[in-house]
Amino acid sequence: MTNDLIDRFAIQDVLTRYAAAVDDRDLDMYRECFAEDAEILGFGSDSVIGADAWTEEVKNKLEAFGATQHLLGPQIIKIEGDLAFTRTDVQALHYIKDRPSETLTLWAVYLTNYRRIKREWKIIRHELVRRGARTQAD
Repeated sequence: MTNDLIDRFAIQDVLTRYAAAVDDRDLDMYRECFAEDAEILGFGSDSVIGADAWTEEVKNKLEAFGATQHLLGPQIIKIEGDLAFTRTDVQALHYIKDRPSETLTLWAVYLTNYRRIKREWKIIRHELVRRGARTQAD
């Protein structure tokens, strides 16, 4: 297998672990996806700098929801040495904890930049671009 294919699988695995970690509420695995100085945009009015700060914010955001499910579409991946970029479609289902018969569905795109750090790919910039959202009652 070529290095390019190995890198592509490793990069794809980062965002797959990211989504699974949110849905499983495994914040240790989630935190491992990010570089220390990661920048996060589009999840609120302000950007967040730092993996620890972002993980804590995600922990707080998840308190509003019961189960979640993040479905990732195919990725467009561009690799330039130790840097990489992906564009990934996402559909995320959020079951609202205080209103269990309501579901929030988000359609979006993740624009994610990565850096190879100590032979592992880490997210250095992650942006959510919202396409639409809908709350539905059962």
